[in-house]
Amino acid sequence: MKKTIPTLIGFSAILTWSFLAVLSTAAGPIPPFQLAAMTFLLGGLVGASSWIVRPAAIRSLRQPWPVWAIGTAGLCIYHCAYFFAIQSAPPVEVSLIAYLWPLLIVVFAAFLPGERLRVHHVVGVVLGLAGAIVVITKGGNVGLANGVMKGHVIALFCAFIWAGYSVLSRRFGQVPTDVVAGYCFITAAVAFALHLTLETTVWPQTPTQWMAIVILGTIPLGAGFYAWDFGCKHGDIMILGALSYAAPLFSVIVLLLAGFGVFHWSVALACVLITIGAVIAAKDLLFKPRQIAATIETAAFPAPAESDAS
Repeated sequence: MKKTIPTLIGFSAILTWSFLAVLSTAAGPIPPFQLAAMTFLLGGLVGASSWIVRPAAIRSLRQPWPVWAIGTAGLCIYHCAYFFAIQSAPPVEVSLIAYLWPLLIVVFAAFLPGERLRVHHVVGVVLGLAGAIVVITKGGNVGLANGVMKGHVIALFCAFIWAGYSVLSRRFGQVPTDVVAGYCFITAAVAFALHLTLETTVWPQTPTQWMAIVILGTIPLGAGFYAWDFGCKHGDIMILGALSYAAPLFSVIVLLLAGFGVFHWSVALACVLITIGAVIAAKDLLFKPRQIAATIETAAFPAPAESDAS
């Protein structure tokens, strides 16, 4: 039961990431690295703002180099590499390859102390992957139309980076989540340097675009990363891996509700596959409380012993 709340907190991050696509669209034609620099700066400020009332929390930035290496790889290298991948190969194909990270999380987590890969974890994550493929491809063919491109290799690299970051965070469970603010600031600085080198600055033109950027930076790319860090460190990471496949589905649903698309049968099928997969993967979390309750009830009210036959 002690993993339930942290797992739900981690899942809340997945829910916030479902709004990435619609908020990025609402932000207007902002160059990707400029948008990353602006939003990750806001994400860092989300955590740092609490230091005003918790001045001791800033000490969390004093961490050994492996902590910073993992955090920088997870947020900075992953997102910068993903932008390069999107520009170097068809976006749908890049998304499919990059979304191998939930599956990799489940596999990598099996090597953590105290974790064990079970059949229902594998079944759940495979169903989730199938659902993600259906919703991303809209039920179309799965394949690399123009062969293997540089963007495909980078996307696979991204999948390993994010999965590795998520699982290795568990090895540093004693590191406060406040350190994520530092990861965000580093990512913002690197993205800003790439923006100055590769892009032309385009500022938002309307209050709606500014609002979208503020929400994007403070919630999905702010609070979401803090929630994910806490969930990976203290929750059931295998269940989080399986639940992560809900992100592309929820993202499409949010886009449809916002009027940025038309409903397709693949959304309904993906919903069924991902939901069933999530329930199977989370079997221990969902049904263990009942088992515990039954055990307590049996201990409190034991069945009467049968009397010996005279």
